[in-house]
This record gives sequence, structure tokens and C-alpha cells, in this order.
Amino acid sequence: MPNFLKPRTEPGWLSVAMREGRVDLVHMRREPGRKPAVLLADSVEKGVDDEATLSALKKPMRLDHYRCTTLLSHGKYQLIQTDAVAGAPDEAREVVRWKLKDQVEFPVDTAAIDLLPIPSDGRTPQVFAAISPESAIAPLVQAFQAARVPLAAIDLPEMSQRNLATLFAEEGRGQATLIFDEDEGLLTFTRDGELLVVRHVELTARQLMTADGDRRGMLFERIALDVQRSLDNFDRMYSAIPLAHLLVAPIPGVDGFLAHLRANLTISVVPLDVSRVLDLGAVPALLDPLRQFQCLRAIGAALRDEPAAA
Repeated sequence: MPNFLKPRTEPGWLSVAMREGRVDLVHMRREPGRKPAVLLADSVEKGVDDEATLSALKKPMRLDHYRCTTLLSHGKYQLIQTDAVAGAPDEAREVVRWKLKDQVEFPVDTAAIDLLPIPSDGRTPQVFAAISPESAIAPLVQAFQAARVPLAAIDLPEMSQRNLATLFAEEGRGQATLIFDEDEGLLTFTRDGELLVVRHVELTARQLMTADGDRRGMLFERIALDVQRSLDNFDRMYSAIPLAHLLVAPIPGVDGFLAHLRANLTISVVPLDVSRVLDLGAVPALLDPLRQFQCLRAIGAALRDEPAAA
């Protein structure tokens, strides 16, 4: 007998991305043979804290009717590349946890940890270990619990970016992707939906937006040098994987950025425009470059693989 008291869960994922001063919400649905469809994309001013924000949004946005994921922000976790450990997943996580105790500045015994395999291509198997202190994870989880909003997953910006890159991938070829947001610049290298390399650029989108002409030119040059160095390193590490292009998210108001990269990099530079790969019929506002830029991390998080039906 159906449980009429239990809210119906909408298909797909709703990402709830807590940003500075706002929360971005994106609902994505995937169906075989079709572009992933964005059914909702909204940004709302944050309340006094995460719990208050979620509680205020729960009823008008029916948050308890979704399978929700959220994003850890910059500085709330570390993503560390390390040698893989043989054994069952739970056992491997515990071994890696204690291997990392001298590489992080927080207690590992209470930290949240997960492992993401890196394709070995004949090398020593390695993993990305995502590890976050209890002081970062607990308040986030407790905010969702207190607001009675179901939280099914916690994502990282690197995983969000991987999901986006996969939509633009060419079979058998690697994909480089560069996105700047409020926290930093993130350069990722992926192939066939798997994350291979992560590089951080210690600049924010706001720094690029507010820089004057001369300063902006210097920042462009710095970014181009960092990216070219990473491209060269990737070529040495993965010489058998040709890169299709560098996918770059345009930054609204930062004119000339992609043109500078095109002129100074040894790879084709392509703008990241989700309207090419997503069905935005229900949310035409995302055709606006500024709205697309604001919601990009949340869009990527909502592109999680669909879990098996319960």
C-alpha cells in the first residue's frame, strides 16, 4: 500500500549551494536519450544562518520533496592525491584516513572521508581522498536536519566541475576545464567522466571583475602561465591522452579573458555555455550569462549520477 503521508520525491537531484550571502538552488532531471533538463534554478538571499535559510525555504520551495545535495565551500575540506589501498572500501578509507594524519591540520579520527579512484593507465593506482573536519561537516548536516530538509549527498566543487566537463567531453580524449568563482580558480583534467588532475589558481572571479586595465592584464598573464604550466605537466604525466580543448567559463564583465587565453595557450579555448548541453526550456533565465555564471557550481552538483530507485 502506498504511503500517502510520505512526500513524493521528485526525480533527479536538487543542489542547494550555500554561497556568500545567498543560496543557489538547481533541480536537474536526467532521462535516457535526452539532454539533462534543468527544471528549477533560483538564487535566494540567505537568512541569519543556514538552518534559518533552509527552514524559510522548505515550504515555499517544497524542499522536502527532493533528493538534495549540497556543496562544501573552499577551505572546508582538502582533496589529497595518494596511493590507493587494497581492500574493501570501508577498510581502504580507514587506512587512508590515518595515512593522511600528518597532511591535515585537524583530527582525522572524527573527519569525514571518501575516496575517488584515479584511472591508473599502467601506473601505481592512486585515489583522491576528500577529507573534511567534523567542525565543517557537522554544522552543515545539522542545519539540514534541524530544518527537516533531506540531505542525501555532499559534493565538492571538483566533482561539480567534473560533472559539467563530462557533458562537453569527446570520447577517448581528455578535457581541461577552468572555472573561476567567488572562492578561487579551479582547473581540472578529466577523461570519460573521471577526474585525473586538479589544480587550484589562487585568484577569484571578483578580483578579475574589479581589477583595472593594467592590473587585469597582469592577472590574465599570470593565469595563462599557470594554465600552460599545468597543460605541460599533464602532457608529461598522460602523454597517451590527447586533450580536446580547454573549456573556460566566461566571467561576466571581464572582457578579453578568453581572447587572452587563446592567444597565449597551446590548446584550443572554448567557452563553457551550458545551453549547448542542457535543456533550459523550463528556466530561460539561465540563458543570461550572469545567471549561468552564478549558478554554475550548483548546476554541476545537480548533475550527479541518478541513484537506483528505492
